[in-house]
Amino acid sequence: MPLIITILVLYIAVAVGIGIYCNRKANTVNEYVLGGRSVGPWITAFAYGTSYFSAVIFVGYAGKFGWNFGVSSTWVGIGNCIIGSLMAWAIMGRRTRVMSKHLESATMPEFFEKRYMSKTLKIVAAIIVFIFLIPYTASVYNGLSRLFEMVFQIDYSICVVAMAVITAVYVILGGYKATAYNDFVQGIIMLIGIAAVVIATLGSKGGFYSALNQMSQIPNENGVMAGMQGAYASFFGPDPVNLLGVIILTSLGTWGLPQMVTKFYTIKDERSIKSGTVVSTIFALVVAGGCYFLGGFGRIFVEADANGAPVGGFDGIIPTMLEKLPDLLIGVVVVLVLSASMSTLSSLVLTSSSSITLDLIKPMMKGKLNEKKQLLVLRVFVAVFLVISVIIALNKNALISDLMGYSWGALAGAFLAPFLYGILWKRTTKASVWVSFVVGIGLTVLHYILGSAGMLTGTFLGFTVASPVNLGAFTMVISLILVPIVSLITPKMKKGDVDRIFSCYEKRVVVQQREAITAGSEPVAETAALVSASAAPAAPRTASGNAKKKKKKKK
Repeated sequence: MPLIITILVLYIAVAVGIGIYCNRKANTVNEYVLGGRSVGPWITAFAYGTSYFSAVIFVGYAGKFGWNFGVSSTWVGIGNCIIGSLMAWAIMGRRTRVMSKHLESATMPEFFEKRYMSKTLKIVAAIIVFIFLIPYTASVYNGLSRLFEMVFQIDYSICVVAMAVITAVYVILGGYKATAYNDFVQGIIMLIGIAAVVIATLGSKGGFYSALNQMSQIPNENGVMAGMQGAYASFFGPDPVNLLGVIILTSLGTWGLPQMVTKFYTIKDERSIKSGTVVSTIFALVVAGGCYFLGGFGRIFVEADANGAPVGGFDGIIPTMLEKLPDLLIGVVVVLVLSASMSTLSSLVLTSSSSITLDLIKPMMKGKLNEKKQLLVLRVFVAVFLVISVIIALNKNALISDLMGYSWGALAGAFLAPFLYGILWKRTTKASVWVSFVVGIGLTVLHYILGSAGMLTGTFLGFTVASPVNLGAFTMVISLILVPIVSLITPKMKKGDVDRIFSCYEKRVVVQQREAITAGSEPVAETAALVSASAAPAAPRTASGNAKKKKKKKK
């Protein structure tokens, strides 16, 4: 115990110290919310990855879906790596940075306002962000506190409050840069911790092959393949259809979550995109892949009750698997989950407070909120958001996977399609954005009401109807289908407005030859590459251009 406490105290001291250091660099709204759009490649990549994965994944999702799908749950981690990281960076990274800077938008709601020329869209989007980030935040507290209860025998409520206070200190002090620098430290801990925990945990069962052999002896209890021996050790598991729902929610969902998308707003230059894509993809493969792979072996560590559910509940599976690890590794696990949780939590509270301050309160004040007052309000709402989420998190009976499913389903269901088509397709209309908002939020709220009343039963096309995870996946897919259809049958935006918005992609920029090679000696290249405007030299005049200028002067 002294060793674990020492590791924990050292980690907390580093986190708070970074907040104090970054306080000097958070004197403007741009610096506080976006880090001055000057965050380097490794910091950005780790900020993206650590915001993606938290105790929700490590404790809640890895435990529940590892139990349901066995070793095949590793496909969720692979999906997070390829779809949630690699494809997200490749398709959205550069375009998001270029257009958000061109429109001078600091938040996702502000992007909707300026891209679709509607202040009402911004207000509604800001309210959605504030409301539906809260259950996700509560799920983060829930996952961490369950592990702390197991290690320290500390009351759940004390864990929740303590975590909120620590996060509040460094986010309020240092803003985005404090969050991003802490994310870098936390990310390194997560990479080392996951690898060590997977090796040690499976080692306690005789290694990978022995553990897999034990998994193959367990008969399936779910779905149409009931009684099939070895399903939990098979390639696609006992229930591939519902496994697909989890992959869609946790992988595609990141494309529409404000706390994830705004990471692209802060990218510094073209090199940061290339490096960030590689680093975040590898990070996702190790962390998400490792978490779900580990959770897939839960059935050989935890017994099932008479109903086939794990003794101690789904959220207790991973803590139970880790109970017998050596003290040093327990300390690593505690700091690992604390790192994952605090990185996600800090991103959530900063996203929520910036949306409320910049998208709701600032417009209402009509110019009366200067830079200094905006910073004060931002910091106040960081605290307010944490307090509200703590109150919800104190209901420890809420299942982690359900809280995250409803949160991601509502946010990504509402935002993913209009944001993605908004940066890619000129024809996207304001009406289609409203349809996406109504579908994403409406279906989520309706599902929650009907589910709470016990009115959702059975399956549809093999998908479990009552699952919030499947509901979230459905809202994303249906919005991606509806937005282009509605856009084609509703009035276009004015051509001049659309051309002005998309003109950022056509802008001529000067790059160094290591970024682009031209056919001749002319160093000017027409490219959509993202470069730092301050670092770009002025375009040199050609000989013919100089001659024409001289003739003009003579005339």
